[in-house]
Amino acid sequence: MTVPAKHRMSRRAFLGSLGATAAACACCRAGAASPSTPQPARFCKSLPDGSVQCEICPRRCLVPEGMRGYCGTRENRGGKYYSLVYGHPVSGNLDPIEKKPFFHVYPGSKAFSIATVGCNFHCKFCQNFDISQATPEAIPTPYQSPDEIAAEAVKRGARTLAFTYNEPTVFYEYVHDCSKAARDRGVDSIIISNGFINDAPQRTLFPLVKAIKIDLKAFTPSFYSQICDGSIQPILDTLKRLSGSGVWYEIVNLVIPTLNDSRQDIQRMAAWIVKELGPDVPIHFTRFTPLYRLKNLPPTPTETLIEARDIAMKEGCHFAYCGNQPGLEGEDTFCPSCKKAVIKRYGFRVLENNLSNGKCKFCNSVIPGVWG
Repeated sequence: MTVPAKHRMSRRAFLGSLGATAAACACCRAGAASPSTPQPARFCKSLPDGSVQCEICPRRCLVPEGMRGYCGTRENRGGKYYSLVYGHPVSGNLDPIEKKPFFHVYPGSKAFSIATVGCNFHCKFCQNFDISQATPEAIPTPYQSPDEIAAEAVKRGARTLAFTYNEPTVFYEYVHDCSKAARDRGVDSIIISNGFINDAPQRTLFPLVKAIKIDLKAFTPSFYSQICDGSIQPILDTLKRLSGSGVWYEIVNLVIPTLNDSRQDIQRMAAWIVKELGPDVPIHFTRFTPLYRLKNLPPTPTETLIEARDIAMKEGCHFAYCGNQPGLEGEDTFCPSCKKAVIKRYGFRVLENNLSNGKCKFCNSVIPGVWG
């Protein structure tokens, strides 16, 4: 893929286009250190004409000298490709792991969550557009090494280190190195991703991470092309690679009124999951809140979430959930065998855990997941 014209701009042009937003970010972070020397990007190749072919994600951006790829976080300097966000997280929070959401990974534990700027999608409903659509210059932060990130996770008592808020694929090198540093300290890593990543980079991460959450944003190509500026097939390929990889994974579908909430599409998606991935992959149907460029749409009705979960369960999904709507039965995990609630939740809180060594306390059936 050749870099789109809108991304073929110099650093000065990037800064100029940000205007007041960049100024505001710089003011609120007064005194922050400027970015350190950019780190060499991985999974790319230099071409004879001085351009660079990026091979991290399916866009495979062809980047001329002095330009950046679609995500805005990688730049061609002298025929070499560099990550501009390595070591520069813009966020570091201690979250309930249920917020990611992971319902089958260390219930009730905390995840130290970090993000940089940038994304390889441009979703019109993005809840973190202030960082996902920003450039490295817009939010300058001090350098933090992978060892420092891992040490901070331990200090905060986190069970996992989460790469989240923006797309981890665009800070792949940092994800890789932070995961290794965290593993050395007994902290597992989890990734929250749109799944738009190529085969080799994804497989290289498998030995380093405990779990991956994939956003399956819709089950129609038109949604991905028109609402996300992406494509669906690479996400389906990612999910197939995860199946049997040894890495636990869960799926999230943000249900957006009029765009991806048709009964037929949800039924097709659930049937595909059961057939291609198996019935034990958790699927979360979460509530949409009007944000960014979709403020004209209403929030997802509660009834729509309940119906989506019912459809998925009728198609054979053992673990279908409702999210972003506390108080629904769909927040709880039920044993597929005896039908009793093995984990009861309210929002991001675990109210009751009836698992013993990964088995239902009521009937002794194994409940798939990473229980610790």
